[in-house]
Amino acid sequence: MRPYILAETNWKDIKDRQFEVAVLPWAATEAHNYHLPYATDIIEADHIAAESARKAWEAGAKVIVLPTIPFGVNTGQTDILLDINMSPSTQAAVLNDVLEVLNRQGIRKLLLLNSHGGNDFKMMIRELGLKYPNMFISSCNWFQAMNKPEFFEHPGDHADEMETSLILHLRPDLVRPLEEAGEGRARKPKIKAYTEGWAWAERKWSQVTEDTGVGNPKKATKEKGARFFEAVTDKLGNLMKDLAKADLDDLYE
Repeated sequence: MRPYILAETNWKDIKDRQFEVAVLPWAATEAHNYHLPYATDIIEADHIAAESARKAWEAGAKVIVLPTIPFGVNTGQTDILLDINMSPSTQAAVLNDVLEVLNRQGIRKLLLLNSHGGNDFKMMIRELGLKYPNMFISSCNWFQAMNKPEFFEHPGDHADEMETSLILHLRPDLVRPLEEAGEGRARKPKIKAYTEGWAWAERKWSQVTEDTGVGNPKKATKEKGARFFEAVTDKLGNLMKDLAKADLDDLYE
């Protein structure tokens, strides 16, 4: 039993504990090229949240990791079999219910640990922050926490070298041989403003990629995954530790 993982602990162990930070991992269920499981984002969220919390807990932070939400925003993937979409309005309702519990029970800090690029919690946090003024709500994207070129050769953002390396490290039993993987070639928008990044439109996934991947996974290794996992959980563990000790009335310098 890990005392910082809510799903593993019990009422006898936690009924007299005081927690400083709740962590809510939020993932997605979707295809990841031909070689990775639909649960890729969930596996990453579970392991990264748990290991980061372990490091924070052992440094004295009273953190509790809530069960991972397994469904994310997949509105651009409606024709890909069993990519499960949770609309942003549904996410906001779920988040509201979680916040209502934490607020009532005096756990004033919530970190949304995001594991899926289609999820965007900023507007929800703005709105729910007004409803729960005593709560400090923040989010992070673990996949943006590190400088990826320091760890991986090929860029990408879905079932790429990074994600493949991580799952090779975390759950190699769920990875098909890399020779079966597609190369993750992604078509670029013809409209220049979208490629420059200052304008945005949702990608229609089946028009962008034939194998559902974005980024070539062929150079992935479990060793790369292990090195990245250690680094990213160090960084997130420090974030959790900093949140735990933060004075909500004195956040700025």
